[in-house]
Amino acid sequence: MKSIFKRLAHALMLAGTWAAGSAHAVNDLPGGPSVNQLNLTRGVTRIAEEQSNLHWMMLIICTVIFIAVFGVMFYSIWKHRKSQGAKAANFHESVAVEITWTVVPFLIIIGMALPATKVLVAQKDTTNADLTIKTTGYQWKWGYDYIKGEGEGLAFISTLDPAQRAMSNSGDVSQAPDNYLFKVDNPLVVPVGKKIRIITTANDVIHSFMVPAFGIKQDAIPGFVRDTWFRADSVGDFYGQCAELCGKEHAYMPIHVKVVSAADYTAWVGGEMKKVAAKQDDPNKVWALEDILKRGEKVYGSNCAACHQANGKGAGPIKPLDGSAVVRDADHAHQIQIVLHGAANGAMPSWKALSDTDLAAVITYTKNAWSNKTGQIVQPAEIVAQRSK
Repeated sequence: MKSIFKRLAHALMLAGTWAAGSAHAVNDLPGGPSVNQLNLTRGVTRIAEEQSNLHWMMLIICTVIFIAVFGVMFYSIWKHRKSQGAKAANFHESVAVEITWTVVPFLIIIGMALPATKVLVAQKDTTNADLTIKTTGYQWKWGYDYIKGEGEGLAFISTLDPAQRAMSNSGDVSQAPDNYLFKVDNPLVVPVGKKIRIITTANDVIHSFMVPAFGIKQDAIPGFVRDTWFRADSVGDFYGQCAELCGKEHAYMPIHVKVVSAADYTAWVGGEMKKVAAKQDDPNKVWALEDILKRGEKVYGSNCAACHQANGKGAGPIKPLDGSAVVRDADHAHQIQIVLHGAANGAMPSWKALSDTDLAAVITYTKNAWSNKTGQIVQPAEIVAQRSK
């Protein structure tokens, strides 16, 4: 009996520990998913609101039809059952019935199709946009290029926060924040009340750009261009994810859109333009090993460590960089081409989007980190030369 009580107490203790751990990170994420969410995400665009209204209208119509049809069917089965002496009617070709069950469904379909078509057409009207942004899906991150409107010329890569990725790898999410697996290093920033056209494409496999609060979801397909749009009615942070299964890192490809006021957006653009000017390194500059290693370590941590690991050992099918013959090779061309164009049928993505200096820095870092210690330096001019090959 005592052993039973001990086991019960132990089970209760474990349940309490689990409950305490699971009680963490159960808050709603404003602009993102909510705890126990059953309905559509609360929209902050006119399109999202119309989609929600359309959803409820269709649900109500289908529910009424379901109740009416099955109500009549079950009533007929019960009322006219054989045990009560009911006799089957014998009639043929009722014109009234034929007309009724043809016209009524037709009117119902038209009543459902008209508002649905209106919303669908509005979703695809990307004309007269105030700002056009090209969104490129990579394995596994998003690239944003501001190609028309205020901020034209800005471009950056948005990647999952390395600390949250490390937390996921460890399996210990007891201290996970509300924005767990949604925090990125560079969110997409747009002004409130402006029509934003999003052009989607992909660099490797099919991705999908989805932000539920905006009511948008558009596939990003390699070699093709698709577009969608939104106009946010309120400022704030809004979140989405890649909605197309795109490989093993699919779960680590979040979307963070920061909607700000017009004044704050102008200030942000000004600040980013200054950063761009500061980062426009001369590709002919000859770097010292110590300086380029510091930069390469940062680039590696933001873009490469998720797959190759911070220690360069790789994991599973991901090849190690520590001790790699390609990395240690004095002929830099092979490694540069791999970094520029990717390898293993897309398992290693292309990193063309990074600057020549960043690519030279990260390759130099891999050649000198861990046990490699080759003393070799890759200069930006080598990257420039290899890009044309």
